[in-house]
Amino acid sequence: MNAVEVSVRIPAGEVVLDADVVVPRPAHGVVLFAHGSGSGRHSPRNRYVARELQRAGLATVLADLLTAEEERADAHTGHLRFDIGLLARRVAALTDRVPLDVPVGGLGIGLFGASTGAAAALVAAAARPDAVRAVVSRGGRPDLAGEYLASVRQPTLLIVGERDPIVIELNMEAMGRLTAETRLEIVPGASHLFEEPGTLESVADLARGWFDRHLS
Repeated sequence: MNAVEVSVRIPAGEVVLDADVVVPRPAHGVVLFAHGSGSGRHSPRNRYVARELQRAGLATVLADLLTAEEERADAHTGHLRFDIGLLARRVAALTDRVPLDVPVGGLGIGLFGASTGAAAALVAAAARPDAVRAVVSRGGRPDLAGEYLASVRQPTLLIVGERDPIVIELNMEAMGRLTAETRLEIVPGASHLFEEPGTLESVADLARGWFDRHLS
């Protein structure tokens, strides 16, 4: 795969965040990953999905939503990983800066959120209706986006594991409050982390199809 790979530091409000960017040539869209629940840009599951998206001609931006100092504090308290407002502001700021700071100008932007990062992605999508074109949630908590769900205008794909009944219920609840095009996909045999053989591949296939459809 012919691609440009760079590590950058992107301003996001009052902080500067580290990000790994891969831009295949040619690219027809860019996907910004929103991590959650103590995860970051080195998440093996999100990096796997990112590689599959890159093979499909989609640029990817995997950014830490917390600074190194914040991550150290959160490791002890866990308070920041559930601060949806903070995470959403960071995602929105990254959405604004990505076309300026990395070689993806002019490409449609999609958001891929996992766990609490899914809520942050949806809140950011509601705040950036013109910039963000599509959202995908993997094992996410879209219900934590609360009142912002009704303001999301982008087509949204919710992916949940079959063996994650509580999160299925929460996603169905959130789906009922989303007014844009929304689809719920339940991956057979998958638990919350999609560690079972073939389940993460299913996530990548579903995400690729969704972004291909809405970012091209």
